[in-house]
Amino acid sequence: MSRYLSWLRQAVRFDPGLLLLRGTAVTTAAMLAAYGSALLVEHFAHLRVDVVVQTVVLAATAAKVQSAADRYDRLLGLAVLPAAAAGAAEIGRLMTLHPNAADVLFTLGTALAVWVRRFGPRATRAGGLLVLPLVALLVMPPDAGPVPGHDHTLWVALIAVASGAWVALFQAAAVRTGLVPAPVRAPAPESAPESAPEPEARRRPGVHTRMALQMAGAVGGAFLAGRAVWPDHWAWVVLTAFIVCSGARGRGDVLFKGLQRAVGAAAGTVVATAVAGSFGPHEDAAVVLIFAVLALATWLRELSYAYWAACVTAVLSLLYGWFGQSSDDLLRTRLAAIGLGAAVGIAASWLILPLRTRDVLRRRTADALAALTELLGVTGTDRPALLRGRARFAYGAAQLELLARPLRAERRAGRSARRLTGRGGGSPTVRPYRADVVDAVSACEAPLGVLVDGAVTDPALWSDPRVARLNRAVAANSAAVRRAIGRRPGPAYQGIRARIPRQPGAAPVGPPEQLRMLAALLAVDDALGTMAAVFGDPPQAEAEDGREVGISSSSPSPSSSPSSSDN
Repeated sequence: MSRYLSWLRQAVRFDPGLLLLRGTAVTTAAMLAAYGSALLVEHFAHLRVDVVVQTVVLAATAAKVQSAADRYDRLLGLAVLPAAAAGAAEIGRLMTLHPNAADVLFTLGTALAVWVRRFGPRATRAGGLLVLPLVALLVMPPDAGPVPGHDHTLWVALIAVASGAWVALFQAAAVRTGLVPAPVRAPAPESAPESAPEPEARRRPGVHTRMALQMAGAVGGAFLAGRAVWPDHWAWVVLTAFIVCSGARGRGDVLFKGLQRAVGAAAGTVVATAVAGSFGPHEDAAVVLIFAVLALATWLRELSYAYWAACVTAVLSLLYGWFGQSSDDLLRTRLAAIGLGAAVGIAASWLILPLRTRDVLRRRTADALAALTELLGVTGTDRPALLRGRARFAYGAAQLELLARPLRAERRAGRSARRLTGRGGGSPTVRPYRADVVDAVSACEAPLGVLVDGAVTDPALWSDPRVARLNRAVAANSAAVRRAIGRRPGPAYQGIRARIPRQPGAAPVGPPEQLRMLAALLAVDDALGTMAAVFGDPPQAEAEDGREVGISSSSPSPSSSPSSSDN
C-alpha cells in the first residue's frame, strides 16, 4: 500500500494545483456527453456500433487539440471536424472494397495534416482535427460489422459535429466557471510561420514538408508491412507507426518517444489482456473500465508518453474483448505489431530527410534569444512593446520546452555514466549538457517578469543609469550567444557577475526596486552563461560566416529588434 501511496504523491507532484486533473474531468465529461449522444443516434438511426466508438475517440482527442483554442478556432473546428469525419468514413468504406486506394488516401490525409502546420498555429490545430477521424478508423476490430452505405457518411458527419460541440461547450464552461484557467496563447514571432531554413539546407524542403514526408513514409510503410504480415490486424502496425512519428521534433525526440510508446503500449497490452478475460462480450462493466482508463490516460499523458501509450493500448485491448475477440489469442500478434510499427515510424523519421535534434535546439534557442534581445532593447515607456516582448519570449521558451524530454533523458544517462566510470564527477570543467540550454531559457522567464513588471509600474526604472548599463551588457551577451549558435564571427560572451567589483561582505546599495531589476538582469546573464558554455564561442573574424547552422547573415546590435531572418 505504501508503494501505491508514494506513486500517487509523485503523480500529484507533477500536476501542481491539480490543473491537469481538472482538465481531465472536463474532457471526461465531454466524452460521456458525446457517448450518450452517439448512443441515441445509433439506436434511432440503426447505425453500426463503430459510430459510438469513433465519437468517443473524437471527443477524447479533439479536447487535446482544442485545449488552447479561442472562439474562432472552435468555429473552425466545427467546420473541419465533420468534413474530415465524412472523408474518413468514405475511406473506411474503401478499406474493404478497394484497400489499396484506401491506403493511399489514408496516407495522404495524415501527411496533409502535418504539412498544413507550415501556415501557422491556427492551421496546426485544423490539421490536428483533420487527422482525428482517420485515427479513429484504426481502433475498430476488422469484423465490427458490414460495409456501410453512403448514407452512413452523413450520420458520421453529424455525430462529429455533436462531438466537437460537446468539447467546445464543456471547455468554455470550465473556463467561465474558473475550473480551468483561460488558455494563454503567447504570440509567435512576427515572421513567416515556418522558420527560415539553415543555409546548408536552403535547397531542401522546409521543416513541415519534411515532417509530412516522414509521416507519409511511416504510414505508407506500415500499411505495406502490416497487410503483408498480419492481413487481419494491420491496423495495429499503422496506428503505432502514426503515433511514433506524430509530432517528431528531431531524431532524438522520435527515438525517445518511439521507445517510450512501444514499451508503454506493450505493457498496456499485457495488463489489459489479463483484465479483459474477466469480462464477457458486450458487458457494461468493460465500458465503465474503458472510460476510467481513458481518463487516466488523459491525466498522465503530460507525465510520460509511456503512460499514455499504455492506457490507450489497454483501452484497445478491452474494446476488442467487448466485441468478443479473445485477447489471449491476440496477445503475441499485438505485441509484435506494436514493435514493428514502432520500428517503421522510427526508421521513417531517421531516414527520410531527418531533422537533427541539434539543429532544432539551435533554431528554437535562437528564436527565444531573438525575443530576449528585442525585449531588452525596448524603451521603458513603451508598455505594449514590453508585454509583447515578454509574451514572445514565453512562446519561444514553450517551443523549446517541447524538446526537453529526450535531452533530459540524455543528461540523466550521461551523469549516470560519469558516476559509474568516475569521470568528471563534480568538476567545473565538465561541459554542460544540451538539456541545460532548455533549463536556462526557462530560468529567464521569472527574472524577465520582474523586469517587465518593474518597468510597467515605474518606467523611470528602465532608464536608470545602473539598470540601463547592465541592460546593455546583458543584451550584448545575448547577441554573443546568438552569434555562437549561428557560427557568426564577433565578440564572445563575457560574464557580467565576475566583472562587478565588490568589497568582501559589502551589500549592494540602492533603492529596493532598482536592486530587484539589477538582480533580475544578472540572473538572465547567468542563464546566458550556461547557454554559452554549451554552444561555445563565436568563430574568429576570419572564419567563414554561417558555415554551420546560420541564424542570420547579420548580427543585430543589443538595442535593435531582431531581423526577420532571425525568427
